[in-house]
Amino acid sequence: MLFTQPFDTPHGLVPFQQITADMYEPAIEQGIAQCQAEIDHIAHNPEPPTFANTIVALERSGAMLNRVLGVFYPMLSAHADDQLMSISQRVAPRLAEHSASITLNRDLWLRVKKVHDTFDSAAHDREDWMLLDKTYRAFVRSGASLEGPARDRYRELTKQLTEDCLKFEQNHLKATNAFELWLTADDLTGLPESAIDAATHAASEHGRKGEYLFTLHGPSYMAFMKHSDRRDLREKLYMAYSTQCTSGEYSNMELCHRIANARLELAQLMGYKTFADYRLTNSMAQTPQAVTGMLSQLRDAYQPAMQRELEQLTLFASKAEGHPVQLKPWDYSYYANKERDSRFSINDELLRPYFPLNRVIDGVLGLATRLYGLHFTPNNEAQVFHPEVKVYDVTNEQGEWMGALYTDFFPRETKQSGAWMTAFREQYRDQAGNDVRPLVTLTMNFTRPTASKPSLLTFGEVRTFLHEFGHGLHCLLSRCRYESTSGTNVFRDFVELPSQFHENFLTQRDFLDSFARHYLTNEPIPQELIDRIIAASQYGAGYACMRQLSFGLLDMAWHGLDTPYQGAIDALEYDAMHPVQAFEPVDGCLMSPQFGHIFSGGYAAGYYGYKWAEILDADAFSKFQEDGIFNPATARLWHDCVMSRGSSDMPMTLYEQFRGRPPRIDALLRRDGMIID
Repeated sequence: MLFTQPFDTPHGLVPFQQITADMYEPAIEQGIAQCQAEIDHIAHNPEPPTFANTIVALERSGAMLNRVLGVFYPMLSAHADDQLMSISQRVAPRLAEHSASITLNRDLWLRVKKVHDTFDSAAHDREDWMLLDKTYRAFVRSGASLEGPARDRYRELTKQLTEDCLKFEQNHLKATNAFELWLTADDLTGLPESAIDAATHAASEHGRKGEYLFTLHGPSYMAFMKHSDRRDLREKLYMAYSTQCTSGEYSNMELCHRIANARLELAQLMGYKTFADYRLTNSMAQTPQAVTGMLSQLRDAYQPAMQRELEQLTLFASKAEGHPVQLKPWDYSYYANKERDSRFSINDELLRPYFPLNRVIDGVLGLATRLYGLHFTPNNEAQVFHPEVKVYDVTNEQGEWMGALYTDFFPRETKQSGAWMTAFREQYRDQAGNDVRPLVTLTMNFTRPTASKPSLLTFGEVRTFLHEFGHGLHCLLSRCRYESTSGTNVFRDFVELPSQFHENFLTQRDFLDSFARHYLTNEPIPQELIDRIIAASQYGAGYACMRQLSFGLLDMAWHGLDTPYQGAIDALEYDAMHPVQAFEPVDGCLMSPQFGHIFSGGYAAGYYGYKWAEILDADAFSKFQEDGIFNPATARLWHDCVMSRGSSDMPMTLYEQFRGRPPRIDALLRRDGMIID
């Protein structure tokens, strides 16, 4: 079977051309069986438990299963059809059962506990301790100390949660794909040529010439909401977007209750008051109180700014329309885009010609060359899962192969919306001490090329690219011994630091000058446009921050419950989000049923991490600004303390090694214009 051994390809790249969907399920079953045999051997080892024969052995178990799932789950998100979705539904409970059988194996637990209780820190380094602590916590948090009925109930809950979270994700994908807004030429007023070209292309793929198709996928939806003069159609599209999964065949309403209540019950089985208490013990924040304190601090700093912004925007809209305008949620992007353009003479359509995807790729990859000495060489021989996917061999200044980077830029019906980084294989050192390098994939949903134009990115899409590339670099630069401590395998509220850090370069003149050129004339982006980009970067900062806070507060509302909740979702959302929302709620519009980050994407009680990491990334980047944004010594320090270290030490320790002190909020407030020197 293909997955039984490391792939027999150069550098172990995935042989996609040899993989068919019907291979996955039997390979997963065989992988589970092999892993279970390895676990039994560890659990019943007659020798006394040691770090090597228990913790490291456990870390290295399940190699075949990891190999299969390392391909299967990225495909499920990026290139899934009905067959793959059906397979995922069948194997999900089996995998949940397998995971529970490991952490609830009493003999294995006793060995792990013995190693933990007798650990000699003098004989090991910090990465050994971090692996041990992570393993021990995983057992405790997975019910290893539970007995009798409590253990059985834990198994039931983990199986249910696996199935429900997967169903939530698939419902959202299907609901997004199901909506189509078909328009005629008379409906396109205000839309830029790029959006019209994309809608023409989408319609042509359905064989409908002379019509225009808009969808709920990011590039289509955001372009329409920013530019369409048709308020009635903006409202229609907004309502479709904001009522996804609230009713009908793809409803997630009941799943919101089921998932939140199952998580609460699971946490309380462990002795925690709420799921947030349970989850946050494995974070930088540690407690719900620390999270709500941070959210409150940001609310107090940014709420006055949001109110000023909305008052100004209302005046702008009223003046533009010649009569008083009461702003609605479907108006914000439209008028904010116009006001931003009027104040700074800058907008997405003005900037697009300077961000052709091929040059953006050169610029983003070139950033890693300037900071970390990495080089990216196209590998046209590597097998790919879709013709649009490109592969790069990544090497360092010494010519050492650091891994492979797969890029997948455009939307399709088999791909989830949004953007993400994942890995077909993560970095670690094998039993012989060989450094196994990662296979990283960046998945986006960028504006497609058309018959007449290449893919021209918005400023926001370039930022998204930098964000996901930052995650990819966290993997590619990793120099850890264990897969569980390498790359992005860090606390959830630390994982966004490397990604958000790299976004900072997008307003830096020295970086933009390196790649931003007009796709027709090859003229570099004018200096005055760069100046306007920098000036405009603070526009709407109050609104943007408060919007993120509303999502973080909603997350904490669901996962801060201390009793099961069967009440109305709109009531819970109102109580959580209304204090920081810009607009009154619209009947029927709900965030929760489509909030995949917290219900199916791993950010439960962790969405605050984006703002937490913003404080860190602004503070970290301020050192680069102090020293010079491409200062080699500063870049090397950042690489050595953060980018290459994974979770080989506590995240605050790693950060303070770089910064020389704990993080401060001042740099974020200054960057967003809340503090003016």
